[in-house]
Amino acid sequence: MDTAEGIREFLTSRRARLTPQDVGLPDFGGRRRVPGLRREEVAMLAGMSAEYYKRLERGNASGVSDGVLDGIARALRLDEPEHAYLRDLVRAANVGSSPARRRAPARRLQLRPSVQQTIDAMAPVPVFVQNGRLDAVGANRLGRALFSEMLGDSAGPVNAARFTFLNARAQAFYRDWDGTARQIVAILRAEAGRAPYDRELSDLVGELSTRSDLFRRLWGAHDVRAHQRGLKLMHHPAVGDLDLAFEAFDLAAEPGLQMLVFSAEPGSTSAERLQLLDSWSTAPAARYA
Repeated sequence: MDTAEGIREFLTSRRARLTPQDVGLPDFGGRRRVPGLRREEVAMLAGMSAEYYKRLERGNASGVSDGVLDGIARALRLDEPEHAYLRDLVRAANVGSSPARRRAPARRLQLRPSVQQTIDAMAPVPVFVQNGRLDAVGANRLGRALFSEMLGDSAGPVNAARFTFLNARAQAFYRDWDGTARQIVAILRAEAGRAPYDRELSDLVGELSTRSDLFRRLWGAHDVRAHQRGLKLMHHPAVGDLDLAFEAFDLAAEPGLQMLVFSAEPGSTSAERLQLLDSWSTAPAARYA
């Protein structure tokens, strides 16, 4: 992925969503050639010269300090995931051009036995492990049962983004499919900032952009989101609707891997159905046991 283009498109998109009134500037009227703030207004709010900001927005990130990025983040009202994404883009743009340095590190696609044992011991709750590209890396038994619609798909590597955008079953499985689709694109966009030279991530984005008009439009919006906690609204074909809270934990000993732990509110219908799913997954006739 072209980091200079990424910087330009991201800053342009964040600038376009703000008006002078949003940032406390007077609007003297007149037609604006582009939506949102002008570059000169961003530069003034960030405390730098207009030429310096223009140079950065063109993708020239040479020597840009964290202090400068902090000023731009304040001017553009970036939240923490967006701020981190901008730092990642600038950092990547300043990495040397040696192919060995530009190649992304290999992403583990299988859990170490001790990690698998740990998540297996968390038997009362579903646990799912993924990497930054949203490849499925591992799960415990209840996690496999919960995501049986995705894990049962034999068409290529199991990947949450590929399942969401290219598999018709995803729209029935995710009750808030639109929200899930937007979240997944925003997560992949953040990963692209951290690993812009990950060839498999580039291939995934290219595949999805070619095969899904919606993915292509959402990718072009340059929205970025952290994946730390939330609520998943699912419809499991075996037990029905599930409302599950999730918490995401980065595995310190396995850089790039994230563990998702799901739970239902005690005493709720979802808790009863999750228990039923647990029983279903251990039955001899269970499809994905």
